[in-house]
Amino acid sequence: MTLEKLRPITATYVESIAKRAISAGLTPNYVSIISLIFSALAGIAFYYSLEVAIYALVAVIFVSLNSFFDALDGSMARYQGIASRKGDFLDHVIDRYADMFIIGGIFFGGHVDWEIGVIALVGVLLTSYLGTQAQALGIGRFYGGLMGRADRLVLIMIAAIAYVIYAQPLAGYTILGWCVVVLAFTSHITAFQRIYSVWNKL
Repeated sequence: MTLEKLRPITATYVESIAKRAISAGLTPNYVSIISLIFSALAGIAFYYSLEVAIYALVAVIFVSLNSFFDALDGSMARYQGIASRKGDFLDHVIDRYADMFIIGGIFFGGHVDWEIGVIALVGVLLTSYLGTQAQALGIGRFYGGLMGRADRLVLIMIAAIAYVIYAQPLAGYTILGWCVVVLAFTSHITAFQRIYSVWNKL
């Protein structure tokens, strides 16, 4: 079960804020760019968190804001009746850059060996690609599998908070580093789950 299934529950709350954002003159594309900026700031904070552990908590705030604005742009577009393929394309591109900023900030910052970080990032990008590829094949956007994007971000935020509490390495890696190790495994497991599921629906 992934946290993506909770989207309908949070939709009403996000929609109410979307209406206010539209009234304030914001556009969905502008909000998408804001979410990207927050992901970049999260990556920077993670990069420096090995030296100053409290920066990981700052990163959690930025990751939360990235997630919120990522949900907000789509809600705004649907409310205004201007949801488009261009907007959907931009949203997916920004999400992938956000993944690279956040995960890259952790392993480039030294929390884990960069080779493991690359394996994790490839798995994350492949998982996301398979979800959108299912949509391209007419099956519909596919969020299934062990580790969806929402699960991934929640896991990173929990690991970051735990790292602030205990910043010492455990068997060579920090808690954030071990989080990337987990992502390296679970993202590829998720990718294979999606390959299997999509293949059976074709």
